Amino acid sequence: MTPRLTQLLATALIVSGATAANAATTLTVGIEATYPPMSYRNPTTNESTGFNIDLFKVLAKQMNVDLKFEEMSFEQLTSGLATGRIDVIGTAITDLPTRRSNMTFVDYLQTGAQMFTTRANAPAAMTPDAFCGKAIGSPRTTNYFIELNAWSDRTCVGAGKPAAQAQGAAGAAAVRLDLKQGRLNAAVLGPEYVKYLMSEEPDTYVLVGEPLSVHYFGFAVAKGQDALRDQLVKGLQASLADGSYQRVLDQWHLQSQGIKQVTVDGGQ
Repeated sequence: MTPRLTQLLATALIVSGATAANAATTLTVGIEATYPPMSYRNPTTNESTGFNIDLFKVLAKQMNVDLKFEEMSFEQLTSGLATGRIDVIGTAITDLPTRRSNMTFVDYLQTGAQMFTTRANAPAAMTPDAFCGKAIGSPRTTNYFIELNAWSDRTCVGAGKPAAQAQGAAGAAAVRLDLKQGRLNAAVLGPEYVKYLMSEEPDTYVLVGEPLSVHYFGFAVAKGQDALRDQLVKGLQASLADGSYQRVLDQWHLQSQGIKQVTVDGGQ
């Protein structure tokens, strides 16, 4: 974050009303625009859209800042934050203790790791352990892939069954394609993405059991950027209080994943 933005946000913490209005500046938000419904390119307009985009527009009004979205790959987000290219990671990134050595998370949505398959691939017994020994895909750079392997060790290998054939893909879209084309027996992605797929292609996908885990998505800022962290918390709290957070949840059909209170580094 630039010194100018840091100074203005710090000032905004102790001023209000018309005085704060004079402190408007630009907040640069890094997004990975291939993960609907969180952030993705609208296929009709080619514009960035999604829950995170709309929520940041709400937060920008609460924080009295202008927005600039920087699209990059998921792998580039943390380096972009470290180098100051972006001020905050605004894409769907899970708040995990292992990621907090150089980042702090403002948690804004519940998530997890959900196994699912196609109706064509669905076995008679629709339980997760029915997929032990089967090919299951997940994006290799995300925590979903780690949790898939942990689930396999616990549920399959731990019960004397063959390990799942965990296959890492380049991203969620690649996992979806591999599943539809029969190269995978099942997949593990976030419940928000699975809901989106099920709404876009009715009667194509089915859930496999309950989520393998429950976590939070968090807006990530660099360690030490306390003023920006606190302003994001304040803006998110205000959006919960005035109903604008709920309206964004409703728009993207994510009501079941909404938070009731704002936490910082609350993920496990």
